[in-house]
Amino acid sequence: MTAVFISYASQDAEVAQRICAALRQAGLEVWIDQSELRGGDAWDASIRRQIRECALFIPLISSNTNTRSEGYFRLEWKLAVARTHLIADDQPFLVPLVIDDTPDAAARVPDLFRERQWMRLQRGQLPPEIIERLLRLLALSSPTASLGATGSAVPGSADQPQTALKTPGRPAEPGVATPQRLGVCVLPFANMSGDPEQEYFSDGITEDVITDLSKISALWVAARNTAFSFKGKNVDVLQVARQLRASHVLEGSVRKAGRRVRITAQLIDGASGGHVWAERYDRDLDDIFAVQDQISEAIVAALKLKLLPEEKKAIEHRGTTNPEAYKLYLMARHSLMGNVGAARSSEAIIRLCERATEIDPNYARAWALMAWAQGQLRLMTGRAGDGGLAAAERALALNPRLAEAHAARVRTLTAEAQFAEAKTEIETALELDTESYEVNSAAGRWCVATRNHGQAVTFYEKAASETVSDFYAAGMLISCYLKVGDPEGARVAARRAAERCERAVAIEPDNGSAMGFLVMALAVLGENERMKEWIERAVLLDPDNLNMRYNLACVLIEVAHDNDAGLDLLAFVLERCAADVVNWVQNDADLDPVRDHPRFRTMLAAAQARLGVRSAPTPDS
Repeated sequence: MTAVFISYASQDAEVAQRICAALRQAGLEVWIDQSELRGGDAWDASIRRQIRECALFIPLISSNTNTRSEGYFRLEWKLAVARTHLIADDQPFLVPLVIDDTPDAAARVPDLFRERQWMRLQRGQLPPEIIERLLRLLALSSPTASLGATGSAVPGSADQPQTALKTPGRPAEPGVATPQRLGVCVLPFANMSGDPEQEYFSDGITEDVITDLSKISALWVAARNTAFSFKGKNVDVLQVARQLRASHVLEGSVRKAGRRVRITAQLIDGASGGHVWAERYDRDLDDIFAVQDQISEAIVAALKLKLLPEEKKAIEHRGTTNPEAYKLYLMARHSLMGNVGAARSSEAIIRLCERATEIDPNYARAWALMAWAQGQLRLMTGRAGDGGLAAAERALALNPRLAEAHAARVRTLTAEAQFAEAKTEIETALELDTESYEVNSAAGRWCVATRNHGQAVTFYEKAASETVSDFYAAGMLISCYLKVGDPEGARVAARRAAERCERAVAIEPDNGSAMGFLVMALAVLGENERMKEWIERAVLLDPDNLNMRYNLACVLIEVAHDNDAGLDLLAFVLERCAADVVNWVQNDADLDPVRDHPRFRTMLAAAQARLGVRSAPTPDS
């Protein structure tokens, strides 16, 4: 992993490079953005990974620091703050360095930074005593060692009261190296079936092994989104271990042919590269659950860990004992992660989950995924139905601790403008699983509905990082950044969303949901001619996608300032939509520019009368 991440304003590049050189000369691994990757998914993925995994985040503060104008600079700070809030057991160090005589440095940084220890440099130079102090904070004996020491007061740091820096876990003595933590990164198992369509199965096995190992309290396990960032790459296992500070790496392969499955797995020592354990399983599909249990138990034995009775029970709980229902669920899950937001994808998920729950009516995960897809489909098509409420409640009755089921219910309650009840569900879901795509996406949607766009950014950023194919959360971020007065953040989000939407449309040319978010991205990026071309194409190829038309209307009203064209699109939606869209319209900040427009008021009143919808409560009521 990267030991130090340096964040700086572009005007301070020369000082940042000097500090970077001094730290590297002291033997530290340093990541500093030199702009070669800025913009798009490549830059986005790189910078997010580095901030998520760095041991020490150093923002440079100067008279050039202006968090209202430096888009990339400010985004880095937001990511660091978001990580601290969301990953309570793995907080990064935050050590601001003031590099000039700026008198109001504290006013230039996020609130969280003000709570941390400051160091002020003389003439932008990094003297040996401060380098030594940073080394003590990191307690590094090698680039793979973990965080260790608490901070102490630095002479001359007059901007803030001197407080101890927060560190994860039990702090070591200052200056004493901490051993590499006992942890595993499960690399995505390779699909050896010779059929790309079987990718869902190898990915599903990988995700479940990650989930199983995460239930072992004595073992740190890399999150799914971190592990899957290595998918399809020819990786150096030792480099992966160093980057993640993991003591071991698990890699394997899956070959599925009919009802026969071959799974190979090997546990590799992250320091030496030697094999700690390896096994091959040739089984019938009916034995797939036993194989997963054996892999987890073998890793526990190889690492000489003690598996608590409740942990063993949790690992063995699969949600279903039927391998056919499990296979169908994996196929549905892969459809969700592969192309979030497409109508046909939602229909496929529903069909797969319906069959899975016919085979095993007690399969809570399948009910929860079905509920999510039903809510998504009603949003896009306006079809009659409960938006997944019954399926979500069935899932919760079967497993009250299933985060995805709570997330599906959040979406339904939010659609019905039951904001207080939805908030309770969100809090429960986040307690159960802060990493879940569905949980963070539902939380973001609730925040937008209640006009809490700043917090929505945090949740949508988390959801968007779960899979590089997601364009829904990535697209929603554009408007959220605009609402919080962050045009540069909106442009960064727009570039990322545009790349993802274009990939989705290349696979499915009539994917209206992707086209809708692409239009928003192009509008924010000032590509007006392409925006108009894509609006025309979207309406022609996916004319019945109400969610797409709604998003296009919002773009025209909020960004392009073409109220008449926006209201034309909105009229089509309000004449056909379900009640949840009308509830959303009543609170959506995107439509504030036309809220008092006579035509808008007439259309909304007609939709309310058609559906028997009363005026929605305000988010605070």
